[in-house]
Amino acid sequence: MAGSLNDVLLAIGSPDLIVEGGNNELLAALYKRPDKLLVVVYKEAGNEGFIITAFFTSKIDQLLKRKIQWRK
Repeated sequence: MAGSLNDVLLAIGSPDLIVEGGNNELLAALYKRPDKLLVVVYKEAGNEGFIITAFFTSKIDQLLKRKIQWRK
C-alpha cells in the first residue's frame, strides 16, 4: 500500500461502496479499475474512527455478498 495514502483517504471520504464487516467494522471500497477495488477496513466510534487495514482485491463478487450499507 506504499504510495496509496491519497487513494485510501479517498476511499473513506468518497467511496463507491460501503459494506458491513464481521466485527462491527465497515469496508469502504473504491473502484481503481473495472476489475479491481481498493478496500479500506475501518471502525467508527461516535465522531471518531480509525483505519484497521487496506488492500486491493479483484474478488468483487465476494465483497458484494456482504450486507451493503451504502452504494454510489
